Formats: sequence, C-alpha cells, structure tokens
Amino acid sequence: MPMRPEPPHQHGKTPHIGVLLCNLGTPTAPTAAALRPYLAQFLSDPRVVELPRLLWWPILHGVVLRLRPRKSAAKYASIWLPDGSPLKVWTERQAALLQGYLGERGHQVQVRWAMRYGQPSVASGLDALKAAGCTRILVLPAYPQYSAATTASVADAVFAWGRTVRNLPELRLVRNYHDQPEHIAALAASVQRHWQAHGRPDVLLLSFHGMPARTLDKGDPYHCECHKTARLLAEALGLSRDQYRLTFQSRFGRAKWLQPYTEPTLGNTGRNRPRSQSRLHASRRSRVPLHPLPQRQHRRHARPNCLVRAAPGWLADPSSPRPERCRGQSRTCTGHGGAAVTGTAPCSASSRRFDLAQ
Repeated sequence: MPMRPEPPHQHGKTPHIGVLLCNLGTPTAPTAAALRPYLAQFLSDPRVVELPRLLWWPILHGVVLRLRPRKSAAKYASIWLPDGSPLKVWTERQAALLQGYLGERGHQVQVRWAMRYGQPSVASGLDALKAAGCTRILVLPAYPQYSAATTASVADAVFAWGRTVRNLPELRLVRNYHDQPEHIAALAASVQRHWQAHGRPDVLLLSFHGMPARTLDKGDPYHCECHKTARLLAEALGLSRDQYRLTFQSRFGRAKWLQPYTEPTLGNTGRNRPRSQSRLHASRRSRVPLHPLPQRQHRRHARPNCLVRAAPGWLADPSSPRPERCRGQSRTCTGHGGAAVTGTAPCSASSRRFDLAQ
C-alpha cells in the first residue's frame, strides 16, 4: 500500500493538538447525480448493511442505486439551505464554534470537521490536521451513543488512513459520551428554553434514530445507551415516567427494528393526551431524518409550536442503581450503569472524560 507524502519536518516546531469532528455524511447537491455516489459509499459499508456482498451488491447496484437517488434527491431539495446541506452547514458551524470556544480559554487546538461518507472525508481531515503540525489528534464522532454502524465505522476510516501514514500522530477516539452530565445539562436547558417560549406540554417524546433489532441481540449497546440517556434527561427535567416516551424513528425495509416506533407512538400519545406534546429528536446519526412523520400527525396530535428538533445526543449520570426494562426487547439492563444483563449483549454505559491537556 503506498504511503502518503509527509509534510516538511521543521526541527523545534511546537507540536499542536488537533480535534476532528466527524459526522455521518451528506451529498454535495440535492440531485440524483450527487445522491448516487453518496448512497453507494454509505450503503457499501459492511458496518451499515450487514449482508454478504454476494447477496447485497446485486440489490444495491441493480435496484437501490437506480431508484432511491431520485426519491431521496426530492426530499433533500425540500430542506436544502442556501449554504448547502443542513448537516454540512451545522457541522461546519459547530467546528468553528468549538475552535473559538477552546481558543477563548487558552487552548491552542486545531479543529477540523469531516464526514464519514462524502466530503470532506475523514482522511482529508486528518491530513489537514497533520499538515498543520498536529502530533496528537482527538477524533470526536458526533454520535453520543455508541453503535457499530456509526462510531465503529468512523474508527474504520481512521485506521484505514493510518495504514497509509508513515509518521503517525498520537490518536485518540471518543467511543461515546451518552452519559456525560454536561451534555445532559445542555439538552435539558434547550428543552426548558422551548418550554418557556411555548409552554410545557403533557408529554415529551424522545425520538432516537432506529437500528435493526438484530443489532441488539448481536451485542450492540446502542439501545441500552439510548434508554439511559432518555431516563437521565427526564430526571434532569423533573419528568415522571408517564410524562415522557422513548421511541425509534427512520425504519428501512421489512426487517424488525428497535421498538417502540416513533410514528405510531406519536399518534397513540396524541389520542390519549390530546392537549399538547413536545417532540425532541435525539438522532443517532446526527441528522434530523427527512420527513420522518406524516405532517397530518403533527397537525392532529400536537400543537405546531410544540415540535422540538434538537441536536443529537444525550448524556447521563451512570451511578443510578434503579433497575429498568429495555422496552420493546427481551433483555433487561440493570440501571444502565454497566451491570450484568440478561441476554447475549453487554450493557455499556461507562462515564469518560477527555482532557486535551493529557
């Protein structure tokens, strides 16, 4: 495998610390032509579609990439911003704000952003940090809850880049941050600001991005970490168990996905509590899904100003010993604090802090 050219070395040059903020990805334009290579890269990742290539590739190239780009392009066009894709725009702004935040506090840190699928790639972001003289790089996936389909896929891209680099920088990868108190506090503050402006509803619907149900049975901790995040966010907001709902959105295909599903839950909750409800997206893939719910359900079951769309993510205090059931699944997580569970998959809910000075 050919090695990437190394940037010129300067003796005595002060080493720098770099942060690479990684998000899922986006096409370069809301067109079928731009969607096709983006979807091809995304859906060719074995972390995303866990099927044998001999079975999946004829379906992908013979059916999916012929039909889906045009349909998806129309949905992207409906949300496209003047500066580009919403995910691109907001990820770029987050990186710029993080750079400023750290600089104001005296941290000489270089911040870049990258997309796992599409551009700028993870490899190009790491190249840019290395060219800027960064000898220590923290890779920060924008996925609070760990999943093999997201966090581990970012790690794959980082390791693939590393195989082509002669002089590797020191690398650290944030595995998850679903239980960091600062993140929970930030989300709680966001919800409270919305409530102050629009009134507090009867029910808060916490909607996480869905994953196939088989991933839980195979040992993926994502489902457990979502439940822990939801519970601790509800505790921070002072909500009782009947004042919030946790659901999963954005199903694809006919296979069973993590339950309960968002759309029927929203409808049932609206019928049972017709006054008001807020909906908070906790998107696993750091994006608000395209038209996840029929607009008629928003009109029928919720006041328009009670629809809350928030950045992904959620964090929590890992010390709670209270047992709770992972709803919709056959396994039990004891407190979602790292204790033993019934079933084949471990419950990962470790609390970690990352100090750039270490």
